[in-house]
Amino acid sequence: MSDGDPVLRIAGRGDGLTASGRYVALAAPGDLVLPDGTIKPGPYHAEPPCRHFPLCGGCQLQHVSDDAYAEFLVGRIARALDAQGIASPDIRAPHISPSRSRRRISMRAERRGRTLLLGFNEEASHRIVDLAQCEIMAPELFALVTPLRALLADLIADRRGADVQMTLADQGVDLLLGKVESGGLDRAERLIAFAETHRLARLLVDDGYGPETRWEPEAATVALGGIAVPLPPAAFLQATADGEAALVAAAREAIADARTVADLFSGLGNFALPLAERARVYAAEGARDAVLALKTAAGRAGRQIFVEHRDLFRRPLAAAELDRFDAILLDPPRAGAKEQAAELAASRVGRIVYASCNPATFARDARRLIDGGCRLDWIRPVGQFRWSTHVELIACFTRG
Repeated sequence: MSDGDPVLRIAGRGDGLTASGRYVALAAPGDLVLPDGTIKPGPYHAEPPCRHFPLCGGCQLQHVSDDAYAEFLVGRIARALDAQGIASPDIRAPHISPSRSRRRISMRAERRGRTLLLGFNEEASHRIVDLAQCEIMAPELFALVTPLRALLADLIADRRGADVQMTLADQGVDLLLGKVESGGLDRAERLIAFAETHRLARLLVDDGYGPETRWEPEAATVALGGIAVPLPPAAFLQATADGEAALVAAAREAIADARTVADLFSGLGNFALPLAERARVYAAEGARDAVLALKTAAGRAGRQIFVEHRDLFRRPLAAAELDRFDAILLDPPRAGAKEQAAELAASRVGRIVYASCNPATFARDARRLIDGGCRLDWIRPVGQFRWSTHVELIACFTRG
């Protein structure tokens, strides 16, 4: 080690892991950690494109090349599977969303005297990095950062903070402001003027009692599978349209020629709507607003989708219910689908497609499916949260 400690891979939280077992911040695979602690860059070390890196907590891996980032995504999944005693299947080349493609973001704002800070928190801190540049945010969203500072300066008391959520809808930017002081005619007029000037799709304010619409010239929608779906306030969407397209393409391949499909944890229908082009789809979702939005969109488009408001954690589909379908697709939150996986394992369904945003809970549920007689055929990693340690995937299981 006298010549240096080589970095072998990126660990789960983004640090470089060396041959001696050390975790070194901002080190990439192939780097050499010298005895004095300095890093000698290797072939996979990249120049960070953003001036705020590594202070800003929005990104952890701008210092690694795309090849190293792809290897990190694959490695996270493979190690999660190994922890459950599952041999790695065919893990395909990851799909990585391009820079400046994130279509939904959450930021924090804070007023300090005459200064208004707006941006993401520092890594492992509540301090705000005041954004002057962002390489992940869609340009339409970043264009609002500077004018929002001027608006929020009049809506936030000194030493107080606020929340800002922006989503790129079909009609423009859907803006939700939380914890702001919006009472009074003057502030109301400023909010409306801001929405008009910047052609917002919708402006909502949450004073602590839930989002209240202040501006919406036409109903805000988001296109899923080519169909306009009503967009509930603060609704979940895949982080990028590009990543969503990659997930849907993999789902289509895995579903193959199934004629009846159950989409569990269906959300607004990013899988259900395109799959219904060729199959009859049952969609189950626990969020009432998402259920109503999907029902409305499917009805208008004439898609064969039966939508049920159902809490799949408390009331998962039983094995006998699952057996009515040719294929099952599930896309649970980070906690996974422990209860539903148990019923899937007990079923006779021949094809299961699992989309996940957490390799650890995916591997836990995969273990249950495999023990129930399923085979894990392939996995496609998807890096929607570019330069972050967040890993998404879609996997195909078959039985028989």
